[in-house]
Formats: sequence, structure tokens, C-alpha cells
Amino acid sequence: QVELVESGGGLVQAGGSLKLSCLASGLTFGTNFDDYAMAWFRQAPGKEREGVSCISWSGERTEYVDSVKGRFTNSRDNANDTLFLQMNNLKPKDTAMYYCAARASNGLGCDLAVADMGYWGQGTLVTISA
Repeated sequence: QVELVESGGGLVQAGGSLKLSCLASGLTFGTNFDDYAMAWFRQAPGKEREGVSCISWSGERTEYVDSVKGRFTNSRDNANDTLFLQMNNLKPKDTAMYYCAARASNGLGCDLAVADMGYWGQGTLVTISA
């Protein structure tokens, strides 16, 4: 049974930082966490889910949506089956439920298409006050 469990969300003031984690288990493709490209998505109330950042299976390639470039850093620890999102200089517009997602890796890259993801976590809430 595949399980992605996010943690690290909370309430912080604008300008603050949070670090999200996503612990993966049960990913059976090749039986290795590093067979999967991973991604972070977010969904604010009344809005569509949007891709925030993705990372290749090796961690060598990352992509970010323009609104978080220079503020967020995506990383992964394949030895411990864990994905991270370091978020700095947070803004009220970053308020959303944050989800991690996985898809079987098909090469060196990653992507932020919702439809491509095979597995999703339940989300962790991030709230930024002005």
C-alpha cells in the first residue's frame, strides 16, 4: 500500500519560514523511492491545485513555479524515502494546503502536471498571516 505522509505545515507570519516533509512508503515500482520523480503541489481555497516544484529521481534536477523561485527549495533524501520543501520569505499568497505527489520516473526529469502523478499525500496546511 502506497502512502505519502506530509508534515511541517503551520501558521507563520509573512517573511517567516517553514520546512515541509513527505515520508514515502510502499512505492513498489522497482521497490525503490528513487524510482520516482516527486513533486509538491498546493491548493488554496476556491482555486485549482497548482504545481509548486518537482524533483527528479536523483535530485539533480528541480523545477519551480515562477512565484516561488528564489524562496523555496525542493530536495530529497533517497536513503530515508523523504521529500522536503524548504520555504523561506513566506507570503500570504502562499497560504494553501500543500501536497506531495509521486510518479514513476521515466528519465532524468520531472514535471508538474497533476494528471501525471500516480500517488498523492493527504496534505499539510500552510497559513501565512500578514
